[in-house]
Amino acid sequence: MALALTALLLAPVPACRERVTVPPGAPTPWPAASARRWTWQWQLAGPVDVSVDADVFLLDPVRTTSAETAALRARGRRLVCQVRVGTYAAGDADATRFPAALRGAAVPGRPGSRFLDLRRWDALAPVLADRFRLCRGKGFGAVALDDADGYRHRSGFPLGFDEQLLFNRRLAGLARRLDLSPGLVDDVAQVAALAPDFDFAVNQECVRRRECAKLLPFVDADKPVFHVEYTGDRAASCVTATGYGFASIRKDRALDAWREPCPLP
Repeated sequence: MALALTALLLAPVPACRERVTVPPGAPTPWPAASARRWTWQWQLAGPVDVSVDADVFLLDPVRTTSAETAALRARGRRLVCQVRVGTYAAGDADATRFPAALRGAAVPGRPGSRFLDLRRWDALAPVLADRFRLCRGKGFGAVALDDADGYRHRSGFPLGFDEQLLFNRRLAGLARRLDLSPGLVDDVAQVAALAPDFDFAVNQECVRRRECAKLLPFVDADKPVFHVEYTGDRAASCVTATGYGFASIRKDRALDAWREPCPLP
């Protein structure tokens, strides 16, 4: 019986997906009727595999070429760019635009990266706006805000819950003004407060961390949650994630083209 159940869970299921061509310059729409039916791909390393059968692609806007985004848009894919908003990386093309006073403690496990003083909206907004414009110029219709939880780390600045909340809401508003649909990456502790401000969520390992229920404000509002697990029993994590209404995949931490999607419910 257990083997039969596992085979059933891992079998591919035809997707009832809504194909909508988003015109250039328009933010990506997320129809409520499709909130639990999306399939997705997250690729930040290697040449973008445009042949992957997924509705939504989360990509690096710097590495991804305009030709790749054009090829994906021609296939009716929704494109989301991932932008780091709360950290600085020495190798970034715009690194010199972040004054030394805005750079705080080192980000653990990421050499050359430092947390930013998100209280300095006046200094950060112009740089982040240009990062968003890069996304828009390459044909992305949505932006996923990464490193948006500096207040939970030893950032080198006295950042609190409220400062982070204000910063993230400002970012969501900035994205909308630039015709991008805003999405929240992780920052699970603030989901209840931020779900009204964002159109979708991206989450890593809520099954392993036992915190998937905290993402329900998005699901309850018919907004998609794009979820990934890297380890653990795939069948069990698929049951949990799809049970919550998430679009779930298994990936390597390198986030190359390989993926194993969970079957749709």
